[in-house]
Amino acid sequence: MFPTSTGGFSFTAALEDEQATRRLMADIAAAVEPGDLITLSGDLGAGKTTFARALIRHFAGDETVEVPSPTFTIMQTYELPRFNLLHADLYRLSGPSELAELGFEDAAENAVTLLEWPDRAAGHLPPNRFDLTLTLSPQQGETFRNATVTGYGTFAAKAERIAAIRRFLARAGFALAERKHMQGDASSRSYERLTVEGATYILMNSPRRPDGPVVRDGKPYSAIAHLAEDVTPFIAMTQALRELGFSAPAIFASDREHGLLLIEDFGHEVIVAGDPPAPIEARYEVAVDVLAALHRNKLPDQLPVEPGVEYRLPRYDLEAQLIEVELLLDWYLPKLDAKISDNKRDIFLSLWRDALLPSIQAPQTWTLRDYHSPNLMWLPERKGTGQIGLLDFQDAVMGPPAYDVASLLQDARVDVPEMIEISLLSRYTRARLKAEPDFDAPAFVRAYATLAAQRASKILGIFARLEKRDGKPQYLRHLPRVWGYLQRSLAHPALAPLQSWYKLHVPPLKALK
Repeated sequence: MFPTSTGGFSFTAALEDEQATRRLMADIAAAVEPGDLITLSGDLGAGKTTFARALIRHFAGDETVEVPSPTFTIMQTYELPRFNLLHADLYRLSGPSELAELGFEDAAENAVTLLEWPDRAAGHLPPNRFDLTLTLSPQQGETFRNATVTGYGTFAAKAERIAAIRRFLARAGFALAERKHMQGDASSRSYERLTVEGATYILMNSPRRPDGPVVRDGKPYSAIAHLAEDVTPFIAMTQALRELGFSAPAIFASDREHGLLLIEDFGHEVIVAGDPPAPIEARYEVAVDVLAALHRNKLPDQLPVEPGVEYRLPRYDLEAQLIEVELLLDWYLPKLDAKISDNKRDIFLSLWRDALLPSIQAPQTWTLRDYHSPNLMWLPERKGTGQIGLLDFQDAVMGPPAYDVASLLQDARVDVPEMIEISLLSRYTRARLKAEPDFDAPAFVRAYATLAAQRASKILGIFARLEKRDGKPQYLRHLPRVWGYLQRSLAHPALAPLQSWYKLHVPPLKALK
């Protein structure tokens, strides 16, 4: 058991009716993760169980789920799509000592817990939790409630975030929107689909990236690799891409300070199909055409954001590309129980410097960096290259055009057959040659192989890190695919020295434990 915590962040909400209570529930639900505790306090009959019932049905995605009050059973567990949920009512407990007898801690592990009457567990609550206090206000009507939401410990920041999102949606005219969680990516961003009068929108919740530990030259990894710190690059790139006629999502409202955007919903159609997903070749062809059309332009490195504010795209320099490829040494090789001496690391980096230098010294363009199937939507009602809806380009840099082509054609989450890869690579080079007769196709293919190998090495490290550091083992299932792509790319004659290094020092994937 943990000692009772003090302090935190609180905000209040006036709930004039049950719908207002449900909206507050949706606000809190958006911030909840497995392992979180929500305590429900307040007057008898103030609606604690009603709130819990609405929250459980929200997570279940089913308004018909039966949610009885656990007053007599004390604990009730629900197996929900995203996590298990434990609903407990301590009203009948005489004191906190009875919690241990119930097996409460074991039942609550890795589950979201809703705890009514938390005062019965005084002195035994964890320091990090939400508390929702509901009080009656008869003078304002039978349905009126006053609510206070408090985040204790590390949940103070979560409660502050909930309050910021409520203010943002209210200012944008979306306070009454229905909110639904969307599956996110591997980042700290989260997304919700909002529905207002039958129309849908996307809420992008992208808090400012905190600086990680210093790794080199007094800088964290994110600074060296030029990863976006806030939503400013996304806003700048969205506007710039739309001005060129590409289908980046319209931005309807923004709060740069808090990292909140209300953007266009591109729907559900993607460029892959099946289970496991496979490329829809005709849609991949349009995605290749988007890159060929983008790369024909002479693109600026400084973009307007709003009056008086501009954003300069960083260069995808050698330092950034090398620290990315080092993820293979720092995370993937340890996963294989392989060790690399300082001398072998130095040779590895020297080989990569030689391989990357030609593409770094070549003319640069907008490199979106995450141009692959999860971030490309299919918009059949539009024409030409506008049929590809673009997402997730906030980490864009000025870099080699071949990087995004490799990102698409060696998709880490989708098997792209080698014959399709070759066909689409040829489609890209033909389009560039048609528009630019002096386009150097052999040099581009060499850059493609080099950057594909660099990216595959980086992703092997990232997926191993997601499993080891972030507790996300689901990414390990993609390692065989990425390893196969790496072998394809290293087969290019220009990468023979690197291929030899990998054969000597990187164990085959079958050794993965």
